[in-house]
Amino acid sequence: MKIVWLSILIVSSLLLIGILLRHKLSWSWLRGFALHLVVAAGLLYIVNELGVIEGLHIPLNPITISTAVVLGVPGVFMLAGVQLFIV
Repeated sequence: MKIVWLSILIVSSLLLIGILLRHKLSWSWLRGFALHLVVAAGLLYIVNELGVIEGLHIPLNPITISTAVVLGVPGVFMLAGVQLFIV
């Protein structure tokens, strides 16, 4: 049964990659997403390294980077607020 699920995953992934590579609209979307991802990770890294607020450390994991990608700079401020006041 695992082989069936693995083969379905591989085939669907290859089809998705083929669709993304075929359409030009997906390239601009993919480029924008990659740019936001790099900027969000860089901003989180800078916030951690500068140590503007003592005791503030936002871990770089997929959840925090996704939050920063989707919400942008306000998302980074929200993560800092959650880290300082809730956690």
